[in-house]
Amino acid sequence: MPIARSHGFKISYEVSGDGPAVVLHPGMFQDGAHWAYSGYTSALTSAYTVIAVDPLGLGASDAPHQAEDYSLERRVDSVTAVLDAVGVERAAFWGYSLGAMTGYAVAAHAPDRLTCLVAGGFDPIDGFRSAIGPTLSLLGLPADTDAYHLMKQGAAADRYQAALIEAGDPAGFRANYEAFSREPGLQRELADSGVPILLYAGTADPWHEPMRTFAERSGADFVSVSDADHKGCWDRSADVLPAVLPFLRGPSSRGEGHTVPVRSS
Repeated sequence: MPIARSHGFKISYEVSGDGPAVVLHPGMFQDGAHWAYSGYTSALTSAYTVIAVDPLGLGASDAPHQAEDYSLERRVDSVTAVLDAVGVERAAFWGYSLGAMTGYAVAAHAPDRLTCLVAGGFDPIDGFRSAIGPTLSLLGLPADTDAYHLMKQGAAADRYQAALIEAGDPAGFRANYEAFSREPGLQRELADSGVPILLYAGTADPWHEPMRTFAERSGADFVSVSDADHKGCWDRSADVLPAVLPFLRGPSSRGEGHTVPVRSS
């Protein structure tokens, strides 16, 4: 795999297709190839140059053991380092969960590098913490439960992610999570970025309502995927792609701040 370097660390990525550039950034306990495995990449490569990134700590990228190496600023630098290595000045960015948070940060701190942002399954208002309370309550667990173990256990139930976890660096995973879980929302910077934004989430995802609220406040587009939790929304590429592809094609195809329900096909 090609390699970019950021702050001395190796960031792996894969390039496929031809056309305007789209960066695909996965979530926690995922890698760039997970987009292909889940049916997204093949729907994009006929019209776009797809840059699928293994974020720091995941896949073939380096996995430092210090949480500060996964700060928002470092995540932004990793993305721009990949763009520089590929020779792309501006690209669309599509991220899910941890990838959505990274996309918010790129839009907030390096908006000149993005043509648009697609973000699935992450709260731009209060960040990671807005899902912790409802999730622990739903499971009947104490408020001080370490959510990392729940998140890792849930990811390991997926065969693809289980293999990634088995092959990965546990200390790197933990440091990545520690930084991820502490980041606040970026609603003000994101709303002021000037980057066209499409948000989407499953109706059973705790982040669905804050994402919709942000879209209503900021004028961003929002897609609501019915009867899907956080993982279920990721798995439903056949439902998500028809909403995202028109947005990527440009302003004439966008919903002008509308909320669109997507039902199971």
